[in-house]
Amino acid sequence: MTAYLSPHRVRKMIYSKEYYLDIFNVDTAALGSLVQKGLSSGGNYCDLFFENTTYGSLLLRDGAVTSGGSHIDFGVGIRVLCGKKTGYAYSESTSPADMAACALSAAAIADGNAAGVNPYGTPNPSRGEPNPAADRYPMKSPWRESSMKDFLPFLSLLESKVKAKDSRAVKVMASLAFQVSDILMYNSWGELKWDTRPMGSVSVTVVFSQSGMVENKSTSRSFRSGAEMLTEALAEEMAADVVSGIDARFQATRPKGGQMPVVMGAGASGILLHEAMGHAFEADFNRKGTSIFSDKMGKRVCPDGINIIDDGTIGANRGSLNYDDEGVPGQKTYMVEDGILTSYLHDRISAAHYGVRPTGNGRRESFRYAPLPRMRATYMESGSARASDLIAGVRKGIFVDEFSNGQVKIGEGDFTFYVKSGYLIEGGRLTAPVKDINIIGNGPQALADIVGVADDLSIDPGAWTCGKEQSVPVSCGIPTVLIRNLTVGGE
Repeated sequence: MTAYLSPHRVRKMIYSKEYYLDIFNVDTAALGSLVQKGLSSGGNYCDLFFENTTYGSLLLRDGAVTSGGSHIDFGVGIRVLCGKKTGYAYSESTSPADMAACALSAAAIADGNAAGVNPYGTPNPSRGEPNPAADRYPMKSPWRESSMKDFLPFLSLLESKVKAKDSRAVKVMASLAFQVSDILMYNSWGELKWDTRPMGSVSVTVVFSQSGMVENKSTSRSFRSGAEMLTEALAEEMAADVVSGIDARFQATRPKGGQMPVVMGAGASGILLHEAMGHAFEADFNRKGTSIFSDKMGKRVCPDGINIIDDGTIGANRGSLNYDDEGVPGQKTYMVEDGILTSYLHDRISAAHYGVRPTGNGRRESFRYAPLPRMRATYMESGSARASDLIAGVRKGIFVDEFSNGQVKIGEGDFTFYVKSGYLIEGGRLTAPVKDINIIGNGPQALADIVGVADDLSIDPGAWTCGKEQSVPVSCGIPTVLIRNLTVGGE
């Protein structure tokens, strides 16, 4: 492979165009030829998605490496749109013959006559080259330049810090997973984009034992970053996080259930926005009329002053993108402004349907999948209240701050979340710790029932992954929020 950049620049910037063309053994003429083959059966739009991803993982269990490895995924996906038809095919080879067969297969699936105006692009396509200086996730220490054994000291340090903080830790499992993806995208509008996307994720799960009782807790951190993220400060932060609140876990009980006010803690409670609202704002569900919000564009969906955002522009954030998987620039999208629903989350197909520009939400798990409207970093902006005042205003309710296993019905908006930890609120104070409860509600109703938003927005740094036919990395956040009435499933 030709070295097109100096080591210093490789660490800090998107690579040159030639680097990506070389990886996939193509040139611009070959890209144009593939697109024409894709359009040969009457399609009116074709795009190409090339991917070269290096994966690595390492698991340290009680001081011993129990698993680890690395592999490479490589190939191209070709999509053809013809009216309402979508043809998609992929190849794990980028030889000219294999790519030509792939393009013709996609064309055959979308066979038809779509003469007329192309709805899937703009009259002024974005032909500008990616700007390395604007890279949202530069690497100072590229993962590919290290060996797996180089990461063992960090995992050992994390384990030792956990054990030093709490003698009740009887089992510690620390893991690292990383990937680096070289992406090249081209379409029938002549847009050529490229990107190198890093991702590093560290997690630790600890089993605690006390007086015959067992509790476990996990925490994770994930960033679009190079191996420079593996610092002693990160190990200290994660160790402190995973042992915090364990006393309360051992004391916690399952409270009496019923309908009551719920205070959602800042940070990880953003999963409520992701599941109960964010999915329902994805434009494919609305285009098909299956979302509870499909008839609410331009209407009030929550009280004045509330802004809900899906953002692909946060530096090093797990959900951020320089370009989405259709080559649309990453951007910050206000879904709700001052309580009014102002935008869905669009890929090219839904944007064409609604006559708006794509919002940079066309995402896919890999080259084997066609893109869909997907979230990136979804959060609510801070309000003006103080978290302590929101809690003080609740006579009898519950405070929750850690969730898992959320489910939502897109059509009805009904959701259920399992709460891993929280507290009763009695007389405006946090009292007894609680666990093993469900929070049940309806997305539109929960939005309407927000009565207070604190000034403490936190975007959770955990390794969140969204599954919607495909898996993609996301993040979520929220300030402390008081919802007037939700159902708490307890005793």
